[in-house]
Amino acid sequence: MTQDSEPLGPLNSVRVIDLSRILAGPFCTMNLGDLGAEVIKVEQPGKGDDTRSWGPPFVDGESAYFLGVNRNKRGITLNLKDPRGLELLKSLLRSADVVVENFKSGTLEKWGITEEWREREAPRLIHCEITGYGNSGPRGGMPGYDFLMQAESGLMSITGDQDGDPMKLGVAIVDVCTGMYATMGILAALNARERTGRGQKIEATLFATGVSMLVNVASNYLASGKTPGRYGNGHPNIVPYRAFACADGNIALAVGNDVQFARFAECLGHPEWSRDERFERNENRVRNREEIDALIAETMATRKTAEWFADLQVQGIPCGPINKVNDAIEDPQTSALGMVASLDHATAGTIRMLGIPYSLSGTPASIRKPPPALGADNDSVLADLLKLTPKQIEECRRNGIV
Repeated sequence: MTQDSEPLGPLNSVRVIDLSRILAGPFCTMNLGDLGAEVIKVEQPGKGDDTRSWGPPFVDGESAYFLGVNRNKRGITLNLKDPRGLELLKSLLRSADVVVENFKSGTLEKWGITEEWREREAPRLIHCEITGYGNSGPRGGMPGYDFLMQAESGLMSITGDQDGDPMKLGVAIVDVCTGMYATMGILAALNARERTGRGQKIEATLFATGVSMLVNVASNYLASGKTPGRYGNGHPNIVPYRAFACADGNIALAVGNDVQFARFAECLGHPEWSRDERFERNENRVRNREEIDALIAETMATRKTAEWFADLQVQGIPCGPINKVNDAIEDPQTSALGMVASLDHATAGTIRMLGIPYSLSGTPASIRKPPPALGADNDSVLADLLKLTPKQIEECRRNGIV
């Protein structure tokens, strides 16, 4: 756990009100918290974020899912169905730099937190709205879910075995990437505010994120008009770039250019492949992928993975094992990059979580707070930020406002 004596993060002076739940929004605000922002997560009294109940696994009653995306946040509860709870929220927004929410489209406006309200009451506030489809188009306003977005965006159609069924990725990748895009938009809006002095609204949608993740595959379609298919573990534009079975397991190969392919062919004992007009250039290998893949597969199957790794790595051929999750988490490289962190939680004891996958030399990102218990910071936030007295806080509690 990072100590308070370490340098402040780059967003140290930024206050974020997190009204989001599930994954995309909380992942966005956790990233902002890692960068030093003060994040206040607002949840429904008595229930909280839906993911608090998503399990098993649980760690002493705390959902592993919730723990994974809610560190570096203070947690409060507000009954936003009560006008008094809404007033407290509005007071928080007046003091904030950013609000992130993934309610049903128009919810904030229904509560009176409109563009006009922000212009009048909180002109520097940046409002980040995360939705399924946005507010326009034939599905505008409809709720969105990661699995559906992987299906509708075309991602599933290019994932899976060539002759098998379309498959989703093993993590909610559209949610995660939407959270990243939302973070990017917020950082851009904070920078723009330095020039303009004013906040703005950011809209991040799961559907647009899913489509954007097609990147080179979409470019292939836009250039050729041909509908992309599935290549299993293969690559649409590079060959060989896939997994191959060895005598005792599988190996992942990523031969990225013709020079590498010549070294690879020699390493496999077939230097003639790189002189064969069918295979000497990548574009020809792509056109003849079945032939070259079959030749490589036949050769790779004759030796064990450790033997191939030893020879291929000496020749500088990019290759690696196909790890299970536990293998990857416990890999020495994971440890060397600080990608598993331990910190103390009020009820769950010492918990392990993923670390921060980047570094800043002067204003480092850090893990300072464990994910909050439901309403853990009610008293301190209401007293410190909203200046409520102990008597007023107790009245809020008694009336079910917090």
